[in-house]
Amino acid sequence: MNWIWGLGVVALVALAFLGLGLPEDERAMECTWAGPVSDADWPMFRYNIARTGFNPVEDTARPPFELAWSFETDGKMCGASPSVVDGILYVGSSDQNVYALDAATGCEIWRYATEGTIFSTPAVFGGIAYVGSYDGNVYALDAYDGGLVWSYETGTQGSTFPEVRSSPAVVNGMVFIGSHDHVFYALDAEKGTCKWSFETRSLVSSSPAVVDGVVYFGSWDSIVYALDAETGAEIWRYDTQDVVFSSPAVVDGVIYIGSDDSNVYALDAATGDEIWRFETGDNVRCSPAVAEGVVYIGSYDSCFYALNAETGEEIWEYETGHWIRSQPAVANGVVYFGSFDDWFYAVDAVSGILLWSYRTRSAVSAAPTVVNGMVYITSWDGSVYAFGPSG
Repeated sequence: MNWIWGLGVVALVALAFLGLGLPEDERAMECTWAGPVSDADWPMFRYNIARTGFNPVEDTARPPFELAWSFETDGKMCGASPSVVDGILYVGSSDQNVYALDAATGCEIWRYATEGTIFSTPAVFGGIAYVGSYDGNVYALDAYDGGLVWSYETGTQGSTFPEVRSSPAVVNGMVFIGSHDHVFYALDAEKGTCKWSFETRSLVSSSPAVVDGVVYFGSWDSIVYALDAETGAEIWRYDTQDVVFSSPAVVDGVIYIGSDDSNVYALDAATGDEIWRFETGDNVRCSPAVAEGVVYIGSYDSCFYALNAETGEEIWEYETGHWIRSQPAVANGVVYFGSFDDWFYAVDAVSGILLWSYRTRSAVSAAPTVVNGMVYITSWDGSVYAFGPSG
């Protein structure tokens, strides 16, 4: 991103000076951007294109935490996960806006208004933030000033579910993303034109993983798909017999994914053959995190599970007070996840023992982001929360 460093700083200084896009009660605050905090960014949904949810370089974040700041969007609900790049946090809300906030202070830098709720997590690469909206469009925004670079209209307009909920993966100049028009798209990252598309039989809410030239995702038609990333040609499919809302994680040649049939699956990434399955007590709309030989995932049975990645055997489980759809994040020996019981949890990755928790004012359904010693979450109370070291 160094190629636009100077322009980014100028734009941000101008925004801070003018107070453009800031709520009136925030404009009196000094809003300056300190620049990159670390090379250890969290640039997309689930941290990386394999969607593992594991930040292996984070070695400072550790409970207990205290609230560093919170930012209230104009929406009644905030169900998207944050991305953090170069000291800027990017997130969407039900108020139809994409926000850029100072990751250290929570001060608003810019916002961009779409025409639909945003559950998609921005993917930030090369100074561009790519994100989907419930208005049926995929947007590419300038990461430093929020200006529109391009938008792509999927085929959802006029349909019952005109949404792009999937979070994009950006790989080799292509943006991969699913839509509720039943189609999966590969877009040119620079121009926003469609390079290829693949039609499923139902909604595509799942966010793709891209590994070794293959794109993996699920659909509400119950299928897990593997497509050639360059051409869109189908390589294999696996039928779970129920909705696949979950997004895949791919590690060491194995795909881990949940299904509404209550199972967590491990599939061979090359062939799609089932390796194992683990049955929970309800829908698995959570997407797994995989770290150091363990699969971490929640279920609508209100339990959070740690499973042996090789065998699928349960290592431990932790029970919350409601559904779990929040995708876990793993860093520095701690697993972080939220629940529809309004609580955000931090548990020991080895033992499953609760280390720390925080209650928001509503459900926590999105994935947390753990980077640079900080933990960021969103809640259905419409807010973004940032937690730092206690004391």
